[in-house]
Amino acid sequence: MTQEVLKDLLPKFIGHLETKGRSPSTILAYRADLEQLLEFLVKRNKATADQILQEDIEAFRDTLLSQKYTAKSVSRKLNAVKTFFRYLITEKILSSNPSEDVAHPKITAAMPKFLSPMEYRALRDVVRDDLRIAAVIELILQTGLRISEVANLKQEDLKDTEVKIQSYATQPERTIPLNKPAKEALDEYLKLRPETDSPYIFVSKNGKPLAVRNIRAAIDRYMHKSEISAYSVNDLRTTFIVENLKSGIDLVLLSQVVGHKRLSTTERYLELAEVKEPGKKQILAEL
Repeated sequence: MTQEVLKDLLPKFIGHLETKGRSPSTILAYRADLEQLLEFLVKRNKATADQILQEDIEAFRDTLLSQKYTAKSVSRKLNAVKTFFRYLITEKILSSNPSEDVAHPKITAAMPKFLSPMEYRALRDVVRDDLRIAAVIELILQTGLRISEVANLKQEDLKDTEVKIQSYATQPERTIPLNKPAKEALDEYLKLRPETDSPYIFVSKNGKPLAVRNIRAAIDRYMHKSEISAYSVNDLRTTFIVENLKSGIDLVLLSQVVGHKRLSTTERYLELAEVKEPGKKQILAEL
């Protein structure tokens, strides 16, 4: 076991994640969470991996909770920490894992939220002059894509009647039908898309790929303008799922479209949609 400095180990861990094919958004989140941990440990005069004790990680967790981070956010950060220390064990940098027995904070599960037709129409009205974000919103509402999947879409993935989501992390490749409203919104945006060599569909004014955080911030801003600030971009995906269940779409088809690994995950939305029995329709609803 060597006395390696944590700040020198972090870039090696990030490189390890990249070789494992983890998504860019996951890597970005892990880096930020671990930099936060390292900053906390420096204040406790802990600089090398072998100095870290279970009580240090528990103190990090408890400090985050005292700073009003939600239990869900703290749990996510703790996942990053645990993954990091498992990596150090695998690489034989440590012989024991100080994070192994650190308990996650208890999370009270909240029911997902979804927009009513009146609310997502209000959002459309407010965003209609911003063709780029209008296309993002329409794409999520009509296909149920995750925000990270939208950000990573490339022009080669877009066809007349479907969009391909390339495999990433543990998600296999899948193809999603592209209906008329989504296609029209994309076409309108692409007419004004800045000229750039970037293969990505959604780019900034200087032609760089549009980051997830910027997409999220823009949609949050338009939700506030349309007086539905209680919602987030993730609720657009939930809206897609709920509206399709209400329309009687086949549960297996819907599960495949949204990329759920287990059918039981999709089944949980039946209660939210107030649907007792799933339908058998094979054509997705048009919101």
